[in-house]
Amino acid sequence: MPHIEIRNVSVVYDTPAGEIPGVAGVSFNIEASEFLCIVGPSGCGKSTLLNVIAGFLSPTAGEIRIGGKTVSGHGSDRGVVFQDFAQLFPWRTALGNVSFGLEMKGIGKDERERIALEHLKLVKLEKFVQSYPHHLSGGMQQRVAIARALAYNPSVLLMDEPFAALDALTRDDMQRLLAEVWRETRKTVVYVTHNVAEAVYLADRVVVMTPHPGMVKTELRVRLPRPRDPLSVEFLDYQKSLLRHLGEVAAAAGNREPNGLDQR
Repeated sequence: MPHIEIRNVSVVYDTPAGEIPGVAGVSFNIEASEFLCIVGPSGCGKSTLLNVIAGFLSPTAGEIRIGGKTVSGHGSDRGVVFQDFAQLFPWRTALGNVSFGLEMKGIGKDERERIALEHLKLVKLEKFVQSYPHHLSGGMQQRVAIARALAYNPSVLLMDEPFAALDALTRDDMQRLLAEVWRETRKTVVYVTHNVAEAVYLADRVVVMTPHPGMVKTELRVRLPRPRDPLSVEFLDYQKSLLRHLGEVAAAAGNREPNGLDQR
């Protein structure tokens, strides 16, 4: 049985201008411990689909099943990391942020701090456990957010463009760190990105979506050994293949360039 089953999911938004389709008839499966990236131009429903998987948004039609059970709201089996640095509590230290979910589950202070410290070490922040978010760089804040999402041991990690607001060098470092964390934890990861090279670097499989409404155009399995070399011929070939699919999406939508996509 696949870990995550996305079955004919559609989302329609009610707006003052009328109903606007977000995604339409999206179906695919995600295997346990698979790292799946979703890419596509702005408006293709990437974040909408992630929010449905997270349980933050109910589909208009279709269903999401995780571990064979239908998603009916957010649960502790899913950890979520967003792009916004404000997702951390500014009045809590790094240790306090990471231990928050454990505190809500009623785990004792000593045990939750042990688990939080373990996960801060996982993201290489053990020297900053008593630092507040405003003392940390953007990349460090995102590392705290990843540690917090992992601390209560969800089986699925959902990530919505978590590195998009970072500078290029920090983003590269974060991609390498995330690949290391995934290799160690073997979580099932669903990762939304506009960045083509990022998708090739991280993913076992890339789902390409089309806009208005969001639908699956194709899937690309990335058969490269890890850790991956972004300068290798094989890596660049996958990047070109993905860009070709996205170019076809843009052409079908009447655009000259893939809208909102980062080709680096």
